[in-house]
Amino acid sequence: MCATVNRKVDNQSNVSQLPDYNEKSPLHPPKLLTLPTILTIGRVAAVPLLVGTFYVDSWWGPVATTSIFIVAAFTDWLDGYLARKMNLGTPFGAFLDPVADKLMVAATLILLSTRPLEAGMFLQAPWLLTVPAIAIIVERGLKGEFNPSVWGWSMPITMSAVREWAASQDRKLLEAVAVNNLGKWKTATQMIALTILLAARDGSLVGAGTLAYSGVLLLYISAWLALWSLVVYVRKIWKVLLR
Repeated sequence: MCATVNRKVDNQSNVSQLPDYNEKSPLHPPKLLTLPTILTIGRVAAVPLLVGTFYVDSWWGPVATTSIFIVAAFTDWLDGYLARKMNLGTPFGAFLDPVADKLMVAATLILLSTRPLEAGMFLQAPWLLTVPAIAIIVERGLKGEFNPSVWGWSMPITMSAVREWAASQDRKLLEAVAVNNLGKWKTATQMIALTILLAARDGSLVGAGTLAYSGVLLLYISAWLALWSLVVYVRKIWKVLLR
């Protein structure tokens, strides 16, 4: 009986450690549009610009597209950093941030897959970019990182819901679904690969062909890390549930 009570208390303490964006402070009332949220909204608004500049056949098209993606990737890190350090997190921002990130990445993957690079082996095998793009999107979809309200998918459980449920159940289960270093490496290689591939579309760039090959290699590494992180994720949950 005593052990059961202690376990409940421990579970409640784990839940209390999670960020509560609904908690109101009399000195700092919650705001809908904080600086991190404005940056996130800017990333969403930049997606149409990314698509538009991608199809510009002038010299400045690839430069503009690559610049937009780099700024978006930087603000993706910046808004999270500001939200944590300045305590500016909001429920709306927490919802919109992953949506903005996935919209930008998915749009870039689809654009690169539908209009392959006009260099070397890409002319002979245009599917080289499609394969890792599908792997990355499928991995994110199965882990619930693509928001159902945006994509129209009927996901049974989202990643945030799993973490909330895990927090109320067991500390080990919460640790199993926590973000790990593998996911961080996956995101880093993915962002670098997409930046390189967007920049390599500029035919006047010195070594554009070599740059494109390195970008494809990194994209395949990112896809492998994505699928491996999914395997690790499922195995951790499975072990905890079967104990």
